[in-house]
Order: sequence, then C-alpha cells, then structure tokens
Amino acid sequence: MTGPVRDPGLQPERTRLAWRRTTLACTVVALLAGRQALQGGARPAGVLAVALSLVAWLGFLAVAHRRVTGMGGARPDALPPRHALAAAGCTIALAVFGVATLL
Repeated sequence: MTGPVRDPGLQPERTRLAWRRTTLACTVVALLAGRQALQGGARPAGVLAVALSLVAWLGFLAVAHRRVTGMGGARPDALPPRHALAAAGCTIALAVFGVATLL
C-alpha cells in the first residue's frame, strides 16, 4: 500500500512563505517600536532602543534572506543551528527592545 504522491516543491515553498511572513511581522514590530519611542518625544533611552531594534531587525533579515535563497531546490539543506539561534536571538532582542521603548 502506498501513500499519496508528495510534491517535493510544496514544502520548500511553504517554508519560504513562512520566513517572509515572519520577516514582515518583525518589520512591523520594529516600525511600531520606533513610532512608540518617537511619539512621546525622543528620549535618549528610546532612541537607543530603536537603534538596537533596527540592528536586531537587520540581523533577522539577513538570516531570513539567507534561508529563503537557500530554499531553491526540492531538497534544501537543513537550517544550521547557528542560524536558528541567531533568528531566535534577534526575535527575542526585538521584543525586549520593543518593550524598552515603552519605559
């Protein structure tokens, strides 16, 4: 008994779309953090938090871009652990810096 025929191109496409959605969400968070920090007046701590949010966003963007471009084949390589750790670190840093803009 055989299972359904699997199209090897669908999984990489879903993964590419997921990385793009996550990048878009990170972009929105970074923009909202910047807006929040500048809305109440540009305090030094808020400006620093926005600058660090920008660095974290750029780091995540670099990891996501590398992953999306690496998804070209039907059997792409696995995400290296250091890239996964970098993406998670950038996401956590972005959340922390976003909260810091509120303080």
